[in-house]
Amino acid sequence: MNIILKSNVFELQFRYRPMIVGKIKQIEGRKYDSVRKIWTVPVSKRIELERLAYQIRQFEPVTWGTGDQHVAARQEEDVAYELPELKALDRPHGLKIAPYPYQLEGIQRGLELKRFMNTDEPGLGKTLQSIATINLANAFPCLVICPSSLKINWEREWHKFTDKKAMVLSDNVRDTWPFFWQTGMYQVFIVNYESLKKYFVQRIKKAEGWTLRDVEFRQTINLFKSVIIDESHRCKSSSTQQAKFSKGICKGKEYIIELTGTPVVNKPKDLVPQLSILERMDDFGGYKSFVDRYCAGPNEASNLKELNFKLWTNCMFRREKSLVLKDLPDKVRQVLTCEITNRKEYKDAENDLISYLQKYKDADDEKIARAMKGEVMVRINILRQVAARGKVKEVIEFVKDFRENGQKIILFCSLHEVVDQLKMHFPTAVSVTGRDSSDEKQAAVDAFQNNPKVDIIICSIKAAGVGLTLTASSNVAFVEFPWTYADCCQCEDRAHRIGQKNAVTIYYFLGKSTIDGKIYRIIQTKKNIANAVTGSTEAIEENIVDMIANIFNSNDDEEDNDDL
Repeated sequence: MNIILKSNVFELQFRYRPMIVGKIKQIEGRKYDSVRKIWTVPVSKRIELERLAYQIRQFEPVTWGTGDQHVAARQEEDVAYELPELKALDRPHGLKIAPYPYQLEGIQRGLELKRFMNTDEPGLGKTLQSIATINLANAFPCLVICPSSLKINWEREWHKFTDKKAMVLSDNVRDTWPFFWQTGMYQVFIVNYESLKKYFVQRIKKAEGWTLRDVEFRQTINLFKSVIIDESHRCKSSSTQQAKFSKGICKGKEYIIELTGTPVVNKPKDLVPQLSILERMDDFGGYKSFVDRYCAGPNEASNLKELNFKLWTNCMFRREKSLVLKDLPDKVRQVLTCEITNRKEYKDAENDLISYLQKYKDADDEKIARAMKGEVMVRINILRQVAARGKVKEVIEFVKDFRENGQKIILFCSLHEVVDQLKMHFPTAVSVTGRDSSDEKQAAVDAFQNNPKVDIIICSIKAAGVGLTLTASSNVAFVEFPWTYADCCQCEDRAHRIGQKNAVTIYYFLGKSTIDGKIYRIIQTKKNIANAVTGSTEAIEENIVDMIANIFNSNDDEEDNDDL
């Protein structure tokens, strides 16, 4: 596609593709010139146009220019760049579960490149591929740098997929973590961006205006043979601490893996710090050559088709859901375990529930026990609500990272307080809750389905769990979740229905060491609970109360993260 700036409009020239036309039609003010057979988009809609260009770039290379540059753009369009074909893995994958074919190809490509970016679309298993790559390369110890909200998930994924032991760094092991590697107890260490200085920086020689040269790192960083950087677009600015520290830590490592669905957030220059961390700038002729060749013009973007080819050739690959659907199930579920921010409040509520459960268990009068069930259910729900409030901070961090990928997401929750906190942080989000009128609900659905700018819809499980069509997104996240498997499926199916062109990825947020894990396990082990009970509220409560009582009484804190 050539995008040419002419006066107050952009002219779009491209080979006809229904999917591209469909996306253009979502941009307000677009027009089709049937004589010249081109589309025009107002200059004021440049952001929407840039988002479209990013979404289609893998199968439709995009060039930008002014009216004087369209000849050069056409010349680049005429150059045939053949992207390298990913090969099947040439050895056993070594994981506890079998990856999909496209994931095996990603693992193989990672082993070939060693220092690279996996920019697969969210939901395609970048975590699994990077873990398998490091595991097969035996590049330990491995450091994982990730957002705070994903630390526990990374720990669980290492344990789920391999026999390696992973540790989330904390103040308790600030100085002693190398001992755990040296004694063979742990092979993987996980840290969030904000804590890089705490664990790996000895001192910074300047108080202000410091560069990487002014950073004195601890010698322990030399232990790492590999580094995985999750959501690496957080390092898109070389002036940030996380970019400087990440580059210093990664220097000289044999394996460096960057994971991001959005390597370019604004313009090609976003790639420079990320490529620098990978020690790949020489593959593009160095900084000056990169900027002159790929960051020219009024939009600071040029020769993008060539850039895409060089990235694929040297250090990058990307697949989208629509291109690997044959490998994917209709639904992909993932559990994200997160820390809660109100641990004391939660422990008080949990102790209150446990105390009451003991009274319920000891009640020898059947009528009294039956009457107590309702109160037990109330206290269980209070505990779930406390856990939900404690998860909001990390959910917000997850959504911030997620929306940078230019994709829409559906959030399910129950508490009005949780809805309000999410809307406060994401003012452009729309909602469907019990407090909204029918007209307001429909307006929210219409906006989410048809307006590219509306990328978050916050749904009440009761108000939006059935009937609605939300196929504008293939991503669903549960901040809170229903009691039964059937109800979970009903919510998931707002996106997984006729009109959905992608596999649907579903994220379940569980508070670490909370009742969330216990309820989730009940749902897993009792998938047919909706059919097993009579359908009355009392029957469901009776079943749940007894199961919760048994789990608490057994003091079993194990949290299973298998798919539903």
